[in-house]
Amino acid sequence: MATKTAVTLTPQDYVHLHNHTQYSLLDGLTKVPALLEYVKESGMSAVAMTDHGTLSGAIEFYKEAKSRDIKPIIGMEAYVAARTIADKDPAKDKNYYHLIILAMNNVGYQNLMRLSTIANLEGVYYKPRIDHALLEKYNGGLIILSACIGGEIGDNLRQGQYDKAKEIASWYKKVFGDRYYLEVQDHGHPQHPSKWD
Repeated sequence: MATKTAVTLTPQDYVHLHNHTQYSLLDGLTKVPALLEYVKESGMSAVAMTDHGTLSGAIEFYKEAKSRDIKPIIGMEAYVAARTIADKDPAKDKNYYHLIILAMNNVGYQNLMRLSTIANLEGVYYKPRIDHALLEKYNGGLIILSACIGGEIGDNLRQGQYDKAKEIASWYKKVFGDRYYLEVQDHGHPQHPSKWD
């Protein structure tokens, strides 16, 4: 019989990897300095900024984090096209999926900037979109989180399409290997004012 060793977690063991700031228009309210002050006061040593479809706050975030001795993790909550960024049929392409992309090094930061630029210059259809081909092409140095209920995995699970969710997760695992993670969020707490059914 194996014995279990107690694990004591500290605030430095936790890093919040999915945050929206005021740069997520009509979604985020958190100001960058306030976010970083909270992280510092809570005893955490790193935090990510993942605004919707933009890297607009990346420089402010980086400088403010460094000035507080906090490790900045630059990312973005991207919009993934239902098909490709070239497709713009309102019956099929108005929907999109969320995806968290984090830069793990300078190569990843360069690729993240490429994806953001392409999304905003070529992929805009309701939102600045990317697609699987672009993710495969510019995957170096990036860490992927499956995102919220609006992600490909979450959306398929919500619709009862377990096999499709597994297929999508397998694709991401094939492309990103150990740089792909499933994000876990509570969408059903009974006391939450907007709980999912």
